[in-house]
Amino acid sequence: MNILIKPIITEKATADVENFNRYGFMVNPKANKVEIKKAVEAAYEVSVLKVRTINVRPDRKTRHTKTGVQTGKTNAIKKAIVQVAEGDTIDFYNNI
Repeated sequence: MNILIKPIITEKATADVENFNRYGFMVNPKANKVEIKKAVEAAYEVSVLKVRTINVRPDRKTRHTKTGVQTGKTNAIKKAIVQVAEGDTIDFYNNI
């Protein structure tokens, strides 16, 4: 099972990195905190202090078209906010 899907790189996440040494990741919805911690430590060689998870519900959308009402939704995702030890950093731009 692939635990880490991709890092979250937004203004809010970047401010979190600079101020609190916390990094955001989109993770597999079936992964738990222990699996996420092991995956981050193995992938980036840092020591993880705390893992917080967030289940993001899907957005539902409705459009009125000539053929009638079209409904749909986006996929549900899970985010993880990982706090690493003081002095450890994760470089997302290293292997571009």
